[in-house]
Amino acid sequence: MTGRTPRLGRLRRGVPEGRAGRPVEVRGARPRRRGTQPKVVALGGGMGLSASLAALRRITGDLTAVVTVADDGGSSGRLRDELGVLPPGDLRKALAALCGDDDWGQTWARVVQHRFQSQGEINGHAVGNLLIVALWEQLGDHVQALDLVGKLLGAHGRVLPMSAVPLELQALVKGHDPGRPDDVDTVRGQATVALTPGEVQSVHLVPNDPPAVPEAVEAVRDADWVVLGPGSWFSSVMPHLLVPELVEALTETKARRVLSLNLAPQPGETDGFSPQRHLEVLGRHAPKLALDVVLADEAAVPDRESLTDAAKPFGAAVELAPVARPDGTPRHDPELLAAAYDRIFRMHGRIGPWR
Repeated sequence: MTGRTPRLGRLRRGVPEGRAGRPVEVRGARPRRRGTQPKVVALGGGMGLSASLAALRRITGDLTAVVTVADDGGSSGRLRDELGVLPPGDLRKALAALCGDDDWGQTWARVVQHRFQSQGEINGHAVGNLLIVALWEQLGDHVQALDLVGKLLGAHGRVLPMSAVPLELQALVKGHDPGRPDDVDTVRGQATVALTPGEVQSVHLVPNDPPAVPEAVEAVRDADWVVLGPGSWFSSVMPHLLVPELVEALTETKARRVLSLNLAPQPGETDGFSPQRHLEVLGRHAPKLALDVVLADEAAVPDRESLTDAAKPFGAAVELAPVARPDGTPRHDPELLAAAYDRIFRMHGRIGPWR
């Protein structure tokens, strides 16, 4: 690690050095001053959101992540059960994804992601989870604590929970019990839903109609672009559409909206899903939601015409681009995904180059 001093000053929300450019022109948005960048809000959770953030931080200096808080597994689940706090794991992953590529950022990304290995109670806990929860207890404010962690890490953006109360995800699953393939059962818990056998029919949150974090609602309403996905479809993407204030902001915002599809079906909750099936499920859970662009990896779409038809009810154009890692694993490549987002923001936002 270098001898540089910690950057504990104001959280960077401006334009990174050398990236200023022409003003942004977004449909319905207020005019922007020359030299500013578009405000981008990314919604999701887990590794899918992390992939999106790692790409987006490369192309804009005004980035906010709104993260699901329904995780109940692993270190997050243990802290949630013992202390009654929000599950910090997905928030930690988002902060790590926003760390820079310099020594400072990469060192802190590794530190917050580090998990202890022992024979005792600390086994499996992530350093970042403990840090976040400690600051919640010290400050008594979810948003202030996350902002402070972001400053310590030098994060290229802001991380917010979608709700200030821990949520339980429940799913109606057909064929959850292989011995009763036609029966529909209720499956409880995000970790269980993510790996459930059978066909997920729908998901909902407990408590119903949870309150949204005001800063998250404000960020969505004030954005130029909102990015939803990729990620575990039912357990990371859908929960945002089940928070009334948040889905209202998503439907009323003047921002343009991008849906980023997964590279492959997820074993368990989306087994056998085609790209268009993901859209059909989204439409059932949020029938008023409009989209501007659906982004998919060109190699993951065997039937572009069917995907185009599925995107029409949302009012969305389909953009295909190579966004997967070259090694063939179903993971997004940050540079390729950044290039795809950059092109979409320019083409569909009618904006000039920023850098």
